Amino acid sequence: MTAPTKMTFFSRFEADILAGKKTITIRDESEKDYQPGTTVEVSTLEEGRVFCQLKILSVEPIAFSELNEFHAEQENMTLATLKEVIQEIYPGIEQLYVIQYQRV
Repeated sequence: MTAPTKMTFFSRFEADILAGKKTITIRDESEKDYQPGTTVEVSTLEEGRVFCQLKILSVEPIAFSELNEFHAEQENMTLATLKEVIQEIYPGIEQLYVIQYQRV
C-alpha cells in the first residue's frame, strides 16, 4: 500500500500546528496508513488551503479509553476537551491511531 501524501486538519488547529504546540493527531482506522519517515502536505479540511508540510514520526494504535494527559498535552488541549473532540469527529470509535509528526 502506498503511504498517503496529504493530511487535512480542521482550520482551528492550524495555529497550534504551525507554532509546534500540536505534535500529534489522533485518527481512525481509515487514516492509519501514514508511514514514518514520509512527508505529507497539510491543508485545512474546510478550504483545502495548504499551510505546511509535516514529517510523520510514528503511527501507533491506541484505544480511546487509553488516551491520557500526555496525549492531551501533545494535542495542546485538556484531556476532557481531547476526548470530547475525538467523540465529535469519531463517535463511538474505540480503536484509534496516534500519528506523531514534526513540521518541516
